[in-house]
Amino acid sequence: MKFKPISSRGLKTYSIKDRKSKVSVGDFAVPSPKGSSFAGFLESLPDILAARDLKEVASAVVHAHRNGRTVAVGMGAHVIKVGLGPLIIDLMERGVISAIAMNGACVVHDFETAFAGCTSEDVDAELGSGSFGMAEETGRLLNKAIKKGAKKGLGRAVGEMIWKSRFPHKDKSILAAGARLGIPVTVHVALGTDILHIHPQMDGAATGAASTTDFRIFSSVVASLEGGIYVNIGSAVILPEVFLKAITLVRNLGHGIKGFSTVNMDFIQHYRPLTNVVRRPTMGGGKGYRLTGHHEIMVPLLYGAIMEGL
Repeated sequence: MKFKPISSRGLKTYSIKDRKSKVSVGDFAVPSPKGSSFAGFLESLPDILAARDLKEVASAVVHAHRNGRTVAVGMGAHVIKVGLGPLIIDLMERGVISAIAMNGACVVHDFETAFAGCTSEDVDAELGSGSFGMAEETGRLLNKAIKKGAKKGLGRAVGEMIWKSRFPHKDKSILAAGARLGIPVTVHVALGTDILHIHPQMDGAATGAASTTDFRIFSSVVASLEGGIYVNIGSAVILPEVFLKAITLVRNLGHGIKGFSTVNMDFIQHYRPLTNVVRRPTMGGGKGYRLTGHHEIMVPLLYGAIMEGL
């Protein structure tokens, strides 16, 4: 045979006690007793990988808040659809969240929740008949608000409409909370992606102008991120791209933002958020995190950890 089995005789070894290891028993999980507090539960988590990251992210949010730094959240519509709006609103009311950026679908689900107390239609059941997206009030009232308040920005226009309304569940609206509290909630639209765009009341010029204003407001938020944190929750394409463009705009204008943290939270880690949120913006200083899991579990966990830190 051309190749003979190699012998390991003479192999150089060392003591495991002298070796640097990534994990030690001091980092292990501790059983949490029955009736333990949430703080006790957090303390019981292993200080390893995602559990460590969860605690570090919560600490970064608390540190930024206590030091008057920006805590910005970017979000996709699934965050609203799985019932997490009240947690976001609570952090807004406590002054923890400084600004929110949304994709266009968030506006639909935020409005429908406030107006009707329900949202998220069955697309599979309705698409075949051409009924998907045809809720009359959603198309009419949202497009009217956007057209009327385009100069204020899309988020502010819709937020004020909901806040000033008599909608029975407007307390569950993130957009209304932004208008009520004076916290910017910006909306970044890709034309043709939302059900609003198929209704006859749709005004492309007004929608585009309103979303452009929101991009400029969001860029102002990004310009203040030094020492703060940006958390992207459930947006795989739109907001990571918007965030990257805002970063390059404000740095070009002389805002030397470097020392901040970024986080991507999603149940699948996609290329754009990992590249445009976690890695690229923090290359010159700062730290990027990724927390993987279902929003309806991970966001309440992070919320609870932030509350304990506060």
